[in-house]
Amino acid sequence: MFLRLAHQHRQFVQDLVMNLQALAIVLERRGYLASCYTCGDQMNSASFMVSLGDNHLIRFLVSDYGITWTEMRDDRELMKLEGAEAISQLQELANLIKQSTPPCSSDKALVKKC
Repeated sequence: MFLRLAHQHRQFVQDLVMNLQALAIVLERRGYLASCYTCGDQMNSASFMVSLGDNHLIRFLVSDYGITWTEMRDDRELMKLEGAEAISQLQELANLIKQSTPPCSSDKALVKKC
């Protein structure tokens, strides 16, 4: 039973990492500064970050040790969530991005008119 649960957990983390990578690509295409880094090719952990402008930063970490969502503004931590709450907040971010218009920063404006 425990081996089966461990395998399911690894699969869950891998699925989450793949979705974070896809979200980072979508955010970049929409004009946000976003990144998703993984360690190795097993996809058992990831560090996802996105800047929402105005010194507003979201960091989402996933690994075998846990899942955390940290929201910061002006280098101050506003909110830190773990586990299912962190994943729910990630879904809210994805929904918000679907509804919003891309940011227009000065360096992006040279490439793309906003």
